[in-house]
Amino acid sequence: MTDTPAARSQAETIRDKLTAALTPTVLELEDDSHRHQGHGGWREGEETHFSLYIVSAAFEGKSRVERQRMIYTLLAEELAARVHALQIKALAPSQL
Repeated sequence: MTDTPAARSQAETIRDKLTAALTPTVLELEDDSHRHQGHGGWREGEETHFSLYIVSAAFEGKSRVERQRMIYTLLAEELAARVHALQIKALAPSQL
């Protein structure tokens, strides 16, 4: 059985993409969709709003904006389609 995009949750897809590209030492992704019921971008039964906390050596020497842009680039497809909002806290190990 193959793993089709429809069979995977948004959270799984996001985790897999970030892990493959950034090799994080910490990756915490929370689906906050239930907190946004009735707000813009919210859709019944869908994963639309997330909070991300990630620590990766790939962020060393990068500004907060550069780290966020890296993540937005990696998740461009998800953000253009199903994910309405992504709150990001991205740190380099030296910032802990």
